[in-house]
Amino acid sequence: MSIKNVLLVRIGEIWLKGENRNFFVKALARRIKKAIENTGATLEVNQGRMFVRNIQDMDEIIAKVTKVFGVHSVSPVVQCEKDVQAIYDTAIEMMTPMTGTFKVIARRADKRFPMNSTMLNEEIGHEVLVHCPQMKVDVHSPDHELNVEVRENVYLYVEKIPAVGGMPVGTNGKAMLLLSGGIDSPVAGYMIAKRGVQLNAIHYHSFPFTSEQAKQKVVDLARMLAEYAGPIRLYVVPFTELQQELYEKCPDSQLTILMRRYMMRIANEVAKKANCSALITGESIGQVASQTMDGLVCSNAVCDMPVFRPLIGFDKSDIMDVAVKIGTYETSILPYEDCCTIFTPKHPQTKPKVETLLESEKLIDGDGLVQRAIEGIEIINIMP
Repeated sequence: MSIKNVLLVRIGEIWLKGENRNFFVKALARRIKKAIENTGATLEVNQGRMFVRNIQDMDEIIAKVTKVFGVHSVSPVVQCEKDVQAIYDTAIEMMTPMTGTFKVIARRADKRFPMNSTMLNEEIGHEVLVHCPQMKVDVHSPDHELNVEVRENVYLYVEKIPAVGGMPVGTNGKAMLLLSGGIDSPVAGYMIAKRGVQLNAIHYHSFPFTSEQAKQKVVDLARMLAEYAGPIRLYVVPFTELQQELYEKCPDSQLTILMRRYMMRIANEVAKKANCSALITGESIGQVASQTMDGLVCSNAVCDMPVFRPLIGFDKSDIMDVAVKIGTYETSILPYEDCCTIFTPKHPQTKPKVETLLESEKLIDGDGLVQRAIEGIEIINIMP
């Protein structure tokens, strides 16, 4: 008797973790269980393999599991008994609808099984050729690879579906993502979360200059990120008063970099209260005026925690490609303004100096404005 509603889940980099491997495997198992919650499916961890069982909708489960960081690839498998004829019958049934060339790749994890891997390759291949005359063998470049794993049961599969890879979220600390409504910051958050970092996010909302649609756009982007990164706590900062003070009292050419410095100050303080260890931004060298080398130095100067910039050397086209892949691009390009696009100077400084900016910041009550902005934060809990 064969069982078909089973998904084999492979883990990649976790295998390199040596004595710490168990910690990462358990973390990954928790993430997969959360992803398949309320679907009726269950997760089994057995002999270094993970299997999702009792699947009602295979496409739904594949879509969910392949978005879990730490999963390298998945395969829908057919499970049968450790019986030679059962293996032959299952292989024939699987290959009958197919055409073209194939090869058999057998692995005998259970050394008590009487046939070794080479024998299995030969005998299963022979049975398929006899019963599936439309198929031919090609061991070098086959159209289909029939994989057979002999473990506590026997698992056969042809399809191997890539997943996101990386490390399970929550195994490498927590960081605060500066999330705008643009293309770059969701991609930056995705890339850092992929390394096992749990995300919080902070967004600057300048009502009435930025609309409720613009705010909802960011909530939607956070929800898309949460499909990969798990729950995200989004901090929405009222930024209007601070921006107006900068616009009215500080040099116009410095407005962009001064605004950026206050964003980083606020994010730094909120991150500390949220027990985050770093900030994440979507900055790329030279992309806009505040992202020159001098501008980045001036932004960093107001922070006392690391700032991760995973896109720092990316071309815009590279970033857009990732945004399309993870599903955030179409939402990011919706034409709703964000706080970075208002009060934009005609000729922004590209080589600012910290000393000059500090003098300009004396023209406003920066500490008071920051404190009021933090006190006015709205917290939105984003669930996958």
